[in-house]
Amino acid sequence: MEEELPPGTIRYSSKIVSIDHDDVGSDAKLVHLADGSVLRAKVLIGCDGVNSEVARWLGLAKPSYSGRLATRGLARYPDGGHGFAPEFLQFIGQGFRFGFVPCDEADVYWFYTWCPSQNDNGVSESAAKMKQHVLNKLRSSKVPAEALEMVERSDMSDAYAAPLRFRSPLSLLFSNISKGNVCVAGDALHPMTPDLGQGGCSALEDGVVLARCLGEAVLGESEAGTEKERIEAALRKYAGMRRWRSVSLVGTAYVVGFVQQIDNAIVSFLREKVLAGVLARSLLKMADYDCGTL
Repeated sequence: MEEELPPGTIRYSSKIVSIDHDDVGSDAKLVHLADGSVLRAKVLIGCDGVNSEVARWLGLAKPSYSGRLATRGLARYPDGGHGFAPEFLQFIGQGFRFGFVPCDEADVYWFYTWCPSQNDNGVSESAAKMKQHVLNKLRSSKVPAEALEMVERSDMSDAYAAPLRFRSPLSLLFSNISKGNVCVAGDALHPMTPDLGQGGCSALEDGVVLARCLGEAVLGESEAGTEKERIEAALRKYAGMRRWRSVSLVGTAYVVGFVQQIDNAIVSFLREKVLAGVLARSLLKMADYDCGTL
C-alpha cells in the first residue's frame, strides 16, 4: 500500500505531542511532533491509537482500565501441522478467558485474559513467569491437553500483560468526535476490550465512511459552500454516522467480556444456562454490519 503513495508521504516514529491553531489566520492545524518538527495540516485525522493526543485535544475522555489483563502467543507446529479445524474455540469462566484460532497449517494464535489478584504480582516481570502463570491457570481448569501443549510450544520472549482499556460510551455520546477540520478514527475514537474481535474491523469501517464523506466534499458532490465548509460538514457527517456504532461496539464488548470471564456462581449459572445463546448472537450481530462502499 505504501508503494502506491509518493515517497515521503508516510513518516515513521512521528509521535504527536501537541496541536495548535495556525497563527497566520488560516484554519490549518499545527501538529508538533516529538522530534521537534511541525506539520501544517489542512485536515487532521487522528488515528494515533488508544493514547491519542488528537482525542485529548477534542475533549474525549481518557480510556478507562477494565480491570482485566491480556497476553497473547503464537504456537508453531512445523513438524506436520497442528490438526485443529479452521474454527475459533474459547474456554470461559473461573476468572479467565482462553481462546485460539489457527492461522494456517503450522501456526495457531491464542489469547488469555484474566482479572489480576494480589497473588499475580510479578507475573509480567518475565516471559517465563507469564508462561507459567497461564499454564497454571489452564491446568486448574478443564482445558484440554492440546491447549496446554499449544502454550508450551509458544515462544513468549516478547510476551507481556497488556491492560485492557476502553473509552466510556458516555464520552462517545456527548463529546466531540469532530471539531472543525479535526476528527479521530480507529482506537483513537473507540478503544474497546477485545471480546468481540471487532477493534481492527471497526477501524476499517471508519476508514470507508470517512473516505466516502471526504471524497464527496472534495469533489464538490456534497452540499454547497466553500471547500472548507464542505470538509467540516463531511467530518460532522462522519462523526454522526460512527457515533452510535462506536457506542454499541464498546458497550457490548465490555459486557460480553465481563459476563464471560467473571468467576461468580450466580453469573456462571446464568451464563451457561441462559445467556450462552445471547452472547453468541451478540458476537455475530456486531460483526454483521454493512458500512457501505467507497
